[in-house]
Amino acid sequence: MDPLVRVSLGARRLLRRGHGLATLGGLSVYVVAGGATAPIGPFLCAGFAAWLYLLSTRLRSKLSATADAPWDLDLELGIALAVGLNAALLRFDGGLDGRFSPLVYVLVALVAAMARPLAALLVVAGILVHEAALRTLLLHETDLTPLWIHAAFIGAFALLSLSFLRGEVARIRRTATARIEEQIDRLKQDARSYRLLGAGEASAQDDGRGEDRLTRSSVEEIHLSVHYALDLLRRSLGLHTAVLLWLNHAGTHLRISELSTVSDEVSDVPFAAGDGVLGAALAQRAPIALHSLRPSYKIPYYSGPSPVRVLAAIPVLEEQSVRGVLVIDRVTAKAFSEEEEEVAAQAARFCLRAIQNERIFVQLERAKVEQGKLYRAAQALGAALSEKDVLDAAIKAAREIASFDLGMVTVFDEPTRIHEICAAAESDGDNEWVGKRFAHNTGLVSMVVQNRCPLPYRAEHDPGQVVLSKRFAWPQQRSLLVLPLILQDRALGTLILSAKRRNAFGDTVRPTLEVLASHLAVSFANARMVHKLETMATTDGLTGLLNKRAMLDAATQKVAAAARFQRYLSVLIADIDFFKKVNDTYGHDVGDVVIRGLADILKRQKRATDLVARFGGEEFVVVCEQTDDKGALLLGERIREDLKKTVFRSAGTTFSVTCSIGIATFPEAGRTWEELFKSSDEALYVSKRSGRDRTTASHAPRKSMTQPTRYPAPSGAPPATATG
Repeated sequence: MDPLVRVSLGARRLLRRGHGLATLGGLSVYVVAGGATAPIGPFLCAGFAAWLYLLSTRLRSKLSATADAPWDLDLELGIALAVGLNAALLRFDGGLDGRFSPLVYVLVALVAAMARPLAALLVVAGILVHEAALRTLLLHETDLTPLWIHAAFIGAFALLSLSFLRGEVARIRRTATARIEEQIDRLKQDARSYRLLGAGEASAQDDGRGEDRLTRSSVEEIHLSVHYALDLLRRSLGLHTAVLLWLNHAGTHLRISELSTVSDEVSDVPFAAGDGVLGAALAQRAPIALHSLRPSYKIPYYSGPSPVRVLAAIPVLEEQSVRGVLVIDRVTAKAFSEEEEEVAAQAARFCLRAIQNERIFVQLERAKVEQGKLYRAAQALGAALSEKDVLDAAIKAAREIASFDLGMVTVFDEPTRIHEICAAAESDGDNEWVGKRFAHNTGLVSMVVQNRCPLPYRAEHDPGQVVLSKRFAWPQQRSLLVLPLILQDRALGTLILSAKRRNAFGDTVRPTLEVLASHLAVSFANARMVHKLETMATTDGLTGLLNKRAMLDAATQKVAAAARFQRYLSVLIADIDFFKKVNDTYGHDVGDVVIRGLADILKRQKRATDLVARFGGEEFVVVCEQTDDKGALLLGERIREDLKKTVFRSAGTTFSVTCSIGIATFPEAGRTWEELFKSSDEALYVSKRSGRDRTTASHAPRKSMTQPTRYPAPSGAPPATATG
């Protein structure tokens, strides 16, 4: 960027952000000069209007900020309040020590509490500097002892406000955070106890992604349904309390899942599942009823003496497994009848069905989500045609299914027994894995390829286990999953996922990842096939150079670019001399060796921007960008000399061959590909007729070609000829 532009932009930014402070500085000087005590006039009104405008705009920006306001905004707002307060004290009190002077302490406390620490410090310093200027320059005070005492009080107020208020805010934030975490933990405990989550699923959701909305809504729906049933049961049977106690995931403790009660002494504290009448109901798996209870009888869900006289406990059974117990009680001494106990049992079954229905709903919703992820992954993999696109799409799809810190794809080359890392993604952005290769060994990746099954079994990383090879140390991460890419019972490679947290690849995501690996294997094989077909369609099978059709497409574009940008472009046609004699003497297999030898020479001599193609038989074409006739002649001579020095062997004998080259340069020899090719082809025939083993360049347009004239050949080379 131009320095003048940078200076201009910097000045504009400084003016835009500093005009408020500059205006406040001017107002401060105006107050020190006595403007606050001057008679009402245009200057006083203009100063008050400027101050009021700055104060209102900064206050509106402060109140409308959704995040922390910039420190310069706090600074401008604090200085504006300080200047306004000093001006008001001077005008209405006649000095800074009047009856309203303690307002400055209120201002300091407010600024210290609400502003950024740096802005608050600068505002306090500004208040002291402005007051010192007013006392010395305007009020002409010589004894500054009151100022130092005043400064000490201001500092004390600022420090106390900053310490106590900010400390209280921090305490409230910690308390609120602890309560939220407690609620989230309670939600997950309920979800696990209701079998809405697997064993490791809740921990997998703790990875900074927020609570699971689906789980939260399901737990809330269960509580609403159960509370409705319990409240209806309590009202219809005249109960004191109807409570559903649910076993935790380990089955060791009971806690209140939901209740309907008129008591204020209910204790929501987990208690051991094997104690008292509740433990007996769970152990016997049959309802138990008690009557004539005394206040000394201990009921676990009441914090004080027993307020009830009769109690019935009905176990909640699911497929012969005890999940909880429904307890009903009443304060009167009337025992529960068989009909009432049957109604309570039906309520228990209703609560269980509500939990089961919600569990099925959660499973269906999660299955739908997983199917959506797989559908998007299949779409991305199906749309990717190149190997790189397929691998990138697979890594992206895997990240959508499971959160991981390191993911990579390895490809196994069975003939060489070599593994290569073709794609990798890390959470910290570093990517030094791609391109690394290692031999087949006893590591996890090699074992997965050999056995064609995922490893490790529990997706837990053992630090002593080799993952890739001993040369490449694997990061210290707790979770690891290596999935084989299997196609027709053959492992193409592996998909490796690794995470720092435990249980990252549990039973909820592992099947989906295995399906993704299957899709990846098919898409990767298809991409390889597409690449192979494209290679076969555009390259010569014997030499690996471009074929005639690919050369024609690319050469036409090269000529168009040369015409557009007015650059030179040269076309060389090389033909092996007496090639039929080579085939007749040594056989066609040796002739193929000679063709490949010239192709290798052309590959070595060409630049990265040049095109080289086998046009057919023993004829080759080279298209050189930004190359005039002299440069093309030098290239042709290097090719010719290199081939002439190459020794070929056949049946114990050695021989060498030569080639003839024709050159045409844009625009002298033609302005289209057809004209350039025709000119270079005619120059090639000139080389053939002139004795072969030479390079001929065509300078004149094809229509006005005359007898060839000789150009000086490069040092040590036979003379090159050119038409023109």
